[in-house]
Amino acid sequence: MQTVSTNANEIGVIKLRVGVPKKEGFTQFVNVVWDSHENKYNVSGYCMDVFNAVVSNLTFKVSLQIEPYDIDDSKGSTRTYDSLLHQIPEKYDVVVGDITILAHRAQFVDFTLPYTALGVRMLVPVVHGRHQTMWIFVKPFSWDLWLSILIISVLIGFVILIMERNVHIVPHQNQSSPYRQQLNAITILWFPISQAILPERHVVAKKCSRFVLMVWLLLAFVLMQSYTANLTSILTVDQIQPSSLTLNDLRKHGYYVGYQTGSFVYHLLVQQLQFDPSMLKAYDNIDDYHDALKRGSQGGGVIAIFDEVPYLNAYLHKFGSNYIKAGSTYRSEGFGFVFPYNSNLTAHFSRAILNVTDNYHLMHEIEKKYFGRNEELQKQSVQVSSASPSLTFHSFAGLFLITGISILLALFVSEILICQKSISMVREYIQRYLLRSPTEARVHPNDIHLTQQQGTYQADQGGIV
Repeated sequence: MQTVSTNANEIGVIKLRVGVPKKEGFTQFVNVVWDSHENKYNVSGYCMDVFNAVVSNLTFKVSLQIEPYDIDDSKGSTRTYDSLLHQIPEKYDVVVGDITILAHRAQFVDFTLPYTALGVRMLVPVVHGRHQTMWIFVKPFSWDLWLSILIISVLIGFVILIMERNVHIVPHQNQSSPYRQQLNAITILWFPISQAILPERHVVAKKCSRFVLMVWLLLAFVLMQSYTANLTSILTVDQIQPSSLTLNDLRKHGYYVGYQTGSFVYHLLVQQLQFDPSMLKAYDNIDDYHDALKRGSQGGGVIAIFDEVPYLNAYLHKFGSNYIKAGSTYRSEGFGFVFPYNSNLTAHFSRAILNVTDNYHLMHEIEKKYFGRNEELQKQSVQVSSASPSLTFHSFAGLFLITGISILLALFVSEILICQKSISMVREYIQRYLLRSPTEARVHPNDIHLTQQQGTYQADQGGIV
């Protein structure tokens, strides 16, 4: 066993024997190639790039000696990831690769902090197409927006009815106008809708009523334009959504699902998710995943793949246009570097991993190199593609608020004007009839008779006083 001191003041260069798994599949993480010219192995891949970045962040110098280990995850093989870890510390000082942090492994080796995304998820084909039904015309707006439109229509009709209630019949006025017909409760809902479709200029008499109608037409115009645009998008744009399959559907209908050969995901599916082992199929690489998903469960393949998030990201980088991550995320600890049990190096490498993973630009470049785009962009694309296309009340909350305030303000002004007019009429009546002096109120009978005669005479001439 190699004894390593980690005191930077006491050491010069630490020599580490690095074990790396060598296998056929998922070479995006670790790719081991023999270089016959230089008579050595060249190791590349996501895990190795992260490890090199971590080494460069150490407070001491490290010399690396790469030693591949052939992995055979077929059933009954003795060359598995666990057997690789058992080579520590006799053969290796550290193991670098797509090594998942697991509880039973932590009993005989030490893991650094994880440097990859955590969790196990389900990969399914996306559903292309437009799910059109006979009620698709209501889909552009959500139910709360439809309800809000109905409420604001009733409110506008009710307000106009109140403001037009005291309008008198005016000679030569259009007999079909609402205030000629005396607006009633039946027109409360129909009147705003009819004006939104076929607006008329002189349909109301008061200026406040016209103002309310103008505000309603503005709101209706914005809503109709938004409805038309969203309905066009629903009818013409291809909608991409994940297959609507749940774990219960997979278990109940006996669909085949896949996982990576030799992965702990098998035990997750059987022991925690209660899948029948006979319905599980193991695959070695990304191309096998793709072929199985294309054939489907009834065609000799699978309907879904369960694997750790980093492997699924690698798959989506190559075949992402037709597949998507769906369902819940089942916890796993991610990938870590492996050291001998109670090794002093574990803490140093863990601190260096924090420095590397906190460097967004560095990690982004490494992820972009092997996966095309980082995990945050993938999550965002999933959320956008599966989001509901319906517009909600929240989208127009500000417009509805302005409309409501304008309506109430117009009603307030209209009622104030009516009250002022009534008060003026009462004052005029009081001053004209109740506040006159008694002498002005007395009239001589002969004056009355004379006045009546004058009125009769003027009537004969064609006029009334």
